[in-house]
Amino acid sequence: MTKTIALIGALDTKGSEFAFVKAEIERRGHAVLVVDTGIMGPPSFSPEVSAAEIAAAGGADLATLRNNADRGQAIEAMVQGVTALVPHLYAAGRFDGILGMGGSAGTVIATAAMRTLPLGVPKVMVSTLAAGDTAAYVGTKDIVLVPSVVDVAGVNRISGRIFANAAGAVVGMVETSAPDIAEKPLVAASMFGNTTKLVDRCREILADHGYETLVFHATGTGGRTMESLIAEGYFAGVLDVTTTEWADELVGGVLSAGPERMDAAAKVGIPQVIAPGCLDMANFWAPETIPPKYEDRRFYHWNPNVTLMRTTPAENAELGRILAQKANQSSSPVAIFLPLQGISVLDAPGGEFWWPEANTALFNSICEHVRADIPVQEVDANINAEAFAQAVSKQLLVFMQQ
Repeated sequence: MTKTIALIGALDTKGSEFAFVKAEIERRGHAVLVVDTGIMGPPSFSPEVSAAEIAAAGGADLATLRNNADRGQAIEAMVQGVTALVPHLYAAGRFDGILGMGGSAGTVIATAAMRTLPLGVPKVMVSTLAAGDTAAYVGTKDIVLVPSVVDVAGVNRISGRIFANAAGAVVGMVETSAPDIAEKPLVAASMFGNTTKLVDRCREILADHGYETLVFHATGTGGRTMESLIAEGYFAGVLDVTTTEWADELVGGVLSAGPERMDAAAKVGIPQVIAPGCLDMANFWAPETIPPKYEDRRFYHWNPNVTLMRTTPAENAELGRILAQKANQSSSPVAIFLPLQGISVLDAPGGEFWWPEANTALFNSICEHVRADIPVQEVDANINAEAFAQAVSKQLLVFMQQ
């Protein structure tokens, strides 16, 4: 069955490259919808959606943008335009997948459009920036970034192969049918390496009661993605038992999910069970990346590129206040569970991060600041123990079945 792939990028400066990819897609038997975002001059061939239409959707006039010659202003206008227009084109059935190519400006514009599209819509971006920290371009969506290796400037023996591979990738995606998986009510769960045993057991318990658990790795991006999907209404409940990203947010670690972490469930009004999983640790990369102000702290080298830093009693007291404040926002059922024998694998009696005074500060702060009507349950076990998995799972099941 013929599919349509949207090609998005600047036809004024990269027209030959887009013409090459257009021909590659058509050679494979599919149609192309070309979306021009060029702001420098006229396109090298006629698109289906013009740059003037994109600018107008962003509240700007293309001729004025070109006359002003303000690159920053023009890029912002085109970003506004594609984020307004591209989702409408998709909703109208104009395309099935999207492919972009470009340098810094092209990547910003095209990936902004891609982030407006639902999960599962094929999204491929050939970019000079497809290395290093790409969070600003991918966000919480399933965008595939392809390093361009050389600049997107001409079709040669290297770029031609990369462009053809990208065309083949998006064609393969639009030709692929989603597997037929029975739909069950979904639960979101947060997990880290130090709470894997807990979440794996919770998944089993919830599955026995007809729920499917989607697990999000609490690495910053994972937490943001979970919050995004909660806000979009995917879930019947949230098992937020690994809130470690807040430790990174507080101390300046590298895996923060931002200050909005733990807001979504309260906003959409779905039940949640919260635990202070892995708040004993903040994350840094290799040891040489750790800020000098932390040189006297307790560390654990998780692997050659990840170093964990134990949080202090003072930091835990503040983290407890934050968790309570987040729970207090909820108008739907919420409960907090405290594992008295440690909040991670490392934070267990005799473990590298076992620090009862820090945990006491955390637990006391939660109890002090949480709303009186929100239950706080103590479980005399480590967070990865069977007793804790049973307790949090059963409480969430009660909430969801009410």
